[in-house]
Amino acid sequence: MTRVLSGAALAAVFFTVVWFASPAVLVVVALAVGALAFHEYAALMHALGAAIPRLPALIATLGAIVIVPFPYFASEAVVGAGLVLVAIAVMRVAGDDRRAAVFGVLSGGFATLYIGLALGSLVGIHVFGGRGAVLLLVGTIVISDTAQYYSGRTFGRHPLAPRLSPKKTIEGAIGGFVAAPLFLFFVGPYLIPVAPPLHVAGLGVALVICGIAGDLFESLIKRAADMKDSSALIPGHGGVLDRIDALLFATPLFYSYVRWVYTP
Repeated sequence: MTRVLSGAALAAVFFTVVWFASPAVLVVVALAVGALAFHEYAALMHALGAAIPRLPALIATLGAIVIVPFPYFASEAVVGAGLVLVAIAVMRVAGDDRRAAVFGVLSGGFATLYIGLALGSLVGIHVFGGRGAVLLLVGTIVISDTAQYYSGRTFGRHPLAPRLSPKKTIEGAIGGFVAAPLFLFFVGPYLIPVAPPLHVAGLGVALVICGIAGDLFESLIKRAADMKDSSALIPGHGGVLDRIDALLFATPLFYSYVRWVYTP
């Protein structure tokens, strides 16, 4: 019951923000979510022995969230500057431990792409495609995850990635590959009127692949860090990263598509 109630509350908050908030307000919300996600990511990396300078890496990640949605800014310059900031900070604190310095630079810089680029892209989808496009993306991921769960539970016999996620099956993944394109084919043209049904349905296959990869990637990090959840922030659901792991990989691809169909 706790999981259901907290899930319903999260869904209600998300729908309210996406439907009624302006892109500027959405940026603020994305910054808050990004800060929480970064805190969880940094804790996972710390468990793995990475010497991440939290403040510089957090600044770089939040900077990417702010800049990525607005292409008239030089977002690549901001992301590059953030990576340099992280590298300099790591080398100052790592001392003679070169292995820790390299690991810290890579893991701290990756947060800018993993969290900053993804959440910035989510805001960018709202900027270019409006609230309908954001809801379409999230709806697709939810439909895919639900289809994978019930298909796997009903027909699952062959593990997809037993070492990372024992419950995921090939049969479950097939359910996602069927459900997501169908959902996009019938619903996509209503929420993104300029998107041809067959085009957006084909995109659904790529989104399912990205979603599964994002889920497995976070599972890889958690298993390496010997942690079940990224945190206990959301009752019955774990942490922020546990809720948005699929979106983090799927959102940049969908943002690129939305920019493409809406750019003359």
